[in-house]
Amino acid sequence: MATNAEAFRRLALSLPEAEEQDHRGHPSFRVGEKIFATLWPDEHRAVLKLRLEDQADLLSASPKVFSLNAWSKQGWTNMDLEQITVPECRELLEQAWRIVAPKKLVRLHDEDKTA
Repeated sequence: MATNAEAFRRLALSLPEAEEQDHRGHPSFRVGEKIFATLWPDEHRAVLKLRLEDQADLLSASPKVFSLNAWSKQGWTNMDLEQITVPECRELLEQAWRIVAPKKLVRLHDEDKTA
């Protein structure tokens, strides 16, 4: 099943201490004050903060799903919500969240998952 804007929002906000705030007219998802994802609902697109090597792998493996943008040199990667499943989206959102979340929060999250 493809992901839609509301499913993306629910997944993003399910991450520890994630908050939604406006960012230049679009919803952004943050932990602390750091953005890990933005949502462009009218375009059925999200933008995720990824490691450059993960970005390259995704672009190579799924060019219909992932694309570059003006901030891609910093890891920001477009994701077509109509082309990605909810489980895949959840996994990528968590990866993006881990990049910007405080290390202590990531450690607590991991401990909760294994408990």
